[in-house]
Amino acid sequence: MELNILKLILLITVAISVMAFNNKNLMDKMMFIPYESKHNSNYVRVLSHILIHADYTHLLFNMISLYYLGNSLLNFPGGLISEFGVLGGQVHFLILYVLGGLFATLIPFARNQDNPNYRSLGASGAVSSVIFAAIIWEPSMKLNLMFIPIDIPAYIFGPLYLLYEFYQDKRGNTGIAHDAHIGGAIFGIIYVLIINIDKGTTFVNYIF
Repeated sequence: MELNILKLILLITVAISVMAFNNKNLMDKMMFIPYESKHNSNYVRVLSHILIHADYTHLLFNMISLYYLGNSLLNFPGGLISEFGVLGGQVHFLILYVLGGLFATLIPFARNQDNPNYRSLGASGAVSSVIFAAIIWEPSMKLNLMFIPIDIPAYIFGPLYLLYEFYQDKRGNTGIAHDAHIGGAIFGIIYVLIINIDKGTTFVNYIF
């Protein structure tokens, strides 16, 4: 059977998230708590938190976003699989997702490493890296938000979404880790530029 890294990530994330919904101890052990990582060397939390979610709505939103944008990045004409082959494309996708999730913790860690009350969970940072990698890779594709069903070109959607995240992060007290979304997005952009710098040139040309 052919490897499908996207479906594997979806399956593992959904399974572990559902387990954590019914096991508070498991959820507590997997949450991202910068204070624990710094002061008690509990580094597994830096990655384990992307496998759990606060509730089914949180899980559903992240997995739907990951499925549609991840599938596009992997499979659209000229996508990762087209450029690097089935195995190579999926390896790049896995690296993007995992390192994107890790990179997304950098800002929250820097801000909260001495705050024992800070906790976060969810794959949003990793998913954000996939979303923005897809936007840079194919800036002409149409995107929309679930609650605003209007198609917007990716090269417009991306900057608007980042501005929204920066605004919400500055505003604070939203209960959402907007800084993790920003970190994931930055990594997604950087990763695409590393593996195919021409995509950055194409994106800039779309804007100007």
